[in-house]
Amino acid sequence: MAPVVKINAITVPAERAEEMAARFAARVGEVEGMDGFEELQLLRPADGRDTWLVYTRWRDEAAFEAWVSSPSFTAGHARPHGPGGPVASHSELWSFELSQHAGPAPAPAG
Repeated sequence: MAPVVKINAITVPAERAEEMAARFAARVGEVEGMDGFEELQLLRPADGRDTWLVYTRWRDEAAFEAWVSSPSFTAGHARPHGPGGPVASHSELWSFELSQHAGPAPAPAG
């Protein structure tokens, strides 16, 4: 069974970028303890785009589905109340199976 990757493409207006980063920083630790969770990366656009990517890798689809069904997910994704409202104006979930992975070559023995 190959690991699965989920990428949430989130549209965030430039004026809300710092709030987006702060909201993720406040949620550190929510997903890390989930069974089957392998990695999370929050990718902030550096080329003038307004789409942030939340990259997560999971042992399998069942592990991801368990996260989505968890109370931590529900709490972390609840719509905030107050004048700020949601940071994102749109989001889209992309799903992939890990087909190939490469890392740095090992340093030569010396």
